[in-house]
Amino acid sequence: MGKIKINKFTDLACWQKGHQRVLDIYHTTNTFPKTETYTLVDQMRRAVISITSNIAEGFNRRSQKEKIQFYYIALGSLTEIQNQLIIAKDVSYIDTNKFQLLTNNTVIISKLINGLIKSIKQKTT
Repeated sequence: MGKIKINKFTDLACWQKGHQRVLDIYHTTNTFPKTETYTLVDQMRRAVISITSNIAEGFNRRSQKEKIQFYYIALGSLTEIQNQLIIAKDVSYIDTNKFQLLTNNTVIISKLINGLIKSIKQKTT
């Protein structure tokens, strides 16, 4: 079985899953109170967008070190969205089932990004 050629950042599984989370967070935060528009809603949207944006930016970096740095930043943004999901659940903006679904999906993305980082590090050793 041959390897799949990755030609653009949208071919990366971590970006694809991350993009789905962007859509999920946008749909989910549409139900939040209007008073949260410039607080939690804005923070969550910025964090989730940062995940895919940093994956995209890292993909086009020339050095392995730079690529890895951007992927680590994406992981930081992923952790940020995990924290914000806890807050959203604790203030009853999302129910436990929605929280579990979204959180479980962030764990998958984390594993994919970590796998990407690991594969880059293996190429340099």
